[in-house]
Amino acid sequence: MAETPPGPKGEPLFGSSRTYAQDPFRFVEALESAYGGVARFDMGPMDTLLIAEPALVQQILVDDDSKYRKPDFQDDALGDLLGDGLLLSEGDTWQEQRKLANPAFSMARLADMDDRIVDHAESLVADWQDGSVVDAERGMTHVTLDVILDLMMGVELPDERVTTVQDQLVPLGARFEPDPIRFAMPEWVPMPDDAEFDAAVETLDGVLDDIFERRRGTTGGEDGPMDFLSILMRARDRGEQSEEQLRDEMMTMLLAGHDTTALTLTYTWFLLSEHPEVEQRLHEEIDAVVGDERPTIDHVQELEYLDWVIDESMRMYPPVYTIFRTPTEPVELGGYDVAPSTVLMLPQWAVHHSERHWENPEEFDPERWAPERSEGRHRFAFFPFGGGPRHCIGKHLALLEAKLIVATVASDYRLRFEGETPLELMPSLTVHPRQEMSMQVEER
Repeated sequence: MAETPPGPKGEPLFGSSRTYAQDPFRFVEALESAYGGVARFDMGPMDTLLIAEPALVQQILVDDDSKYRKPDFQDDALGDLLGDGLLLSEGDTWQEQRKLANPAFSMARLADMDDRIVDHAESLVADWQDGSVVDAERGMTHVTLDVILDLMMGVELPDERVTTVQDQLVPLGARFEPDPIRFAMPEWVPMPDDAEFDAAVETLDGVLDDIFERRRGTTGGEDGPMDFLSILMRARDRGEQSEEQLRDEMMTMLLAGHDTTALTLTYTWFLLSEHPEVEQRLHEEIDAVVGDERPTIDHVQELEYLDWVIDESMRMYPPVYTIFRTPTEPVELGGYDVAPSTVLMLPQWAVHHSERHWENPEEFDPERWAPERSEGRHRFAFFPFGGGPRHCIGKHLALLEAKLIVATVASDYRLRFEGETPLELMPSLTVHPRQEMSMQVEER
């Protein structure tokens, strides 16, 4: 058994962090292409293994999940932002919170929410006119925030308050862009963007305080509303939830609950604009299934090609482009002994773009998801929502929401991208386009 996986030799102190920071997408693609499923590199002082073999991803996330946890470095600024919410918590805390959250995300509950999602989508396009230009990313962020506030917090905020949330996303995102200086420095060393980040967190805390005040006295008894906030406020009233835990869960819900869906929608509109033949087939399917009706969950279940389009968008532009784990005990991965201190990078981007697992991976090809072409593909060649016990709890909501919004908008409109291609991408916690996603509205 080889002791050390192959990989690039980095610089003193910085390791490969400066190369990674310049373009993390190209970096992980290059490592996967050169070294295959396992490669070693230094991320500043951190000994890091890239794990890009689907079977090993499954081993870490599913088969042996109890042997892995999220690494401590994710407790820094991310911990300041999300605290001990579902995304970051571990052990008993995570298990208890996940159990509390499950009813709010059950398909039985979400199946009754399709009309409310469509209401928000229709509000989004109410002011659109033929020939007008919209910022698709900002529009998708607004509508997905409206949905998560409604379905998971039981509130509807004024547009200006939703805009306040949107305006904080830029300084928050900037804090998590790869920075080789941050990789090399201790967390306590001040950095130029710390003040803007702290101010954004404070502003969002103020928004949450407003939401909590709006919901005071409205959660009812155990047969009351089943949005996540109501569930947690009732648990707090029983003495089973602290104010701090309530805040952490709602901050996680506010941010993680909308961002990935907004990005999936943004990239879907972009890809449809760039591939009119795919767009035409999608419109034909929506016209045949939905017709002049409002989209419902029953329609969504019949929209097969829409499923393929959404999956292909997430394959090409996975909103979460990498996740991290660290073993809690010595483990064996791909023939290598891995120490507990090792950081494991599981990059969706590299796996989704690998020629080892995908034919012509840079081509937007929704038909690759047809059953006859999907047969034999490893389930973890595609993992936009993670996997195993800690898979994204909002997966079903995100997919239902994305499909209902696409079906609603595409019933009446086409969007034509007006920017330059290829897209320049910003690697934060999620993959955002750097340029404004200006799109011209065309009535169908």
